[in-house]
Amino acid sequence: MNMTEMMTSFNRSVSFKRSTSLGRRAPSVTSPRVRRLSWVSRKFHVLVVIGSLISFIIAIGCGYLFLLPSFSQAFHDYDTSKFNGTFSSCNVFDGSWVQDDSYPLYNATECPFVEQGFNCLGNGRNDKDYLRWRWKPKTCDILRFNVRNILEKFRSKRVVFVGDSMSRTQWESLICLLMTGVENKKSVYEMNGNKITKQIRFLGVRFSSFNFTIEFFRSVFLVQQGWMPKHAPKRVKSTLKLDKLDNISTHWINSDVLIFNTGQWWVPGKLFETDQTRRICNVTQNPLSEARGRDQSLFSDTVLEVVKNMKVPITVLHITAMSALRSDAHVGNWSDSPFTPDCSHWCLPGVPDVWNEIILSYLLTD
Repeated sequence: MNMTEMMTSFNRSVSFKRSTSLGRRAPSVTSPRVRRLSWVSRKFHVLVVIGSLISFIIAIGCGYLFLLPSFSQAFHDYDTSKFNGTFSSCNVFDGSWVQDDSYPLYNATECPFVEQGFNCLGNGRNDKDYLRWRWKPKTCDILRFNVRNILEKFRSKRVVFVGDSMSRTQWESLICLLMTGVENKKSVYEMNGNKITKQIRFLGVRFSSFNFTIEFFRSVFLVQQGWMPKHAPKRVKSTLKLDKLDNISTHWINSDVLIFNTGQWWVPGKLFETDQTRRICNVTQNPLSEARGRDQSLFSDTVLEVVKNMKVPITVLHITAMSALRSDAHVGNWSDSPFTPDCSHWCLPGVPDVWNEIILSYLLTD
């Protein structure tokens, strides 16, 4: 069985054990020029959604078939022929959000790996309607999985997320989804006994009954980051060594499934100071019926162009538009810092659960 080889913009190739996944945005795109903006309600929401959710980029060679040889047994109540064996026959991102009382798929209060800032109900949000929405593609369905069987298929494997707080949210989501199939909850634990917080650079949760781990490495740019040069302009906040991967990259190389996120490349204020005079976060009562331009981005277009020129086959799972419709599901004022409205992150349970459902569906069908 062939190994999956990932070619990056750093002109170095890395061979992974089983399958490799790049989360949401391509790391081979250079940082865009940041313009000075005055943030107001809708513009702020649009920019953060585009910046944080450019796309899933999943690169999976034939090795994933060896990783999950009978993955289809982990799903039920679904006719896989609707996909015709490939995502290319169905645009899973062309659809709408429909109400579904079988959601949410877990209770955040009962999952110890949801950090306080993302547990909106626990932070005082009273309405629960935002929890009961499912993504429905027009011409197919996202697979509903049997959690217990998924746990078996991940036995003795290592799943790794690399990125920023958006990656951490998705990491927490996947853990909580899989914990619903574990009888002894104490058999699932953080390997170093750490509490789930934004300050820790490495977090790893072990499912001891199944001998596999789901890990998170904080690496916001994926490359080495340095201090501001001595004589740099005041607007420059830090430096990046584009030809060198993050020092901790050696720790995630030997993973079976690897999901990258390059979100910080797309958010103004991370590399340069910006004139931010006001920020307003508008959390709606229901999902939007149309994207209203939120799915349009030069950044996304650049990602798609770069992927086309990569030597290794890459499948882009572009979740920007579908996520942009969920203005009702942002953290807003229901975080651990209620005086700082948050329209970039998502409540858990919520939208990141659907991202994980799509990844699992992709592993099965393509």
